[in-house]
Amino acid sequence: MKKSFLITTILMSTALVAQADELFVSIHSGAAMAQGAGLVLAGQALEQKVDVRVLLCDAAGDIAVNGQTMPSLKPRNVTPQQMLQGLIKAGAKVEVCALYLPNTGRQPADLLTGVTPAKPAEVAAHLLKPGVRTLAF
Repeated sequence: MKKSFLITTILMSTALVAQADELFVSIHSGAAMAQGAGLVLAGQALEQKVDVRVLLCDAAGDIAVNGQTMPSLKPRNVTPQQMLQGLIKAGAKVEVCALYLPNTGRQPADLLTGVTPAKPAEVAAHLLKPGVRTLAF
């Protein structure tokens, strides 16, 4: 009985991992290292052929604004914005949350090429799809 339960659990876990073909990364922290951690993991997922969607909210939305000054992070000496641009070039979908632009006085034209304002209904539908794993920073 215990053996069959263990085998069933392993098979179910394997099936869940196999279904994880998308990663949703939500970043809201204003801390460069937290932003960098989320962006690094998103990049690693892209390298493993997983579709990646990044949602930037609150202070993290500033990463997506043209001309922002931010610290470089070791060991590669790149800024969170440079990391984000690399993700976009590699195929990640990147959005700022629907509250970011109206509450910061910024416009879509202020955003980096490849970054769009999120539509809450679309984000919610995406999160409810099977196979989407989420990370939050």
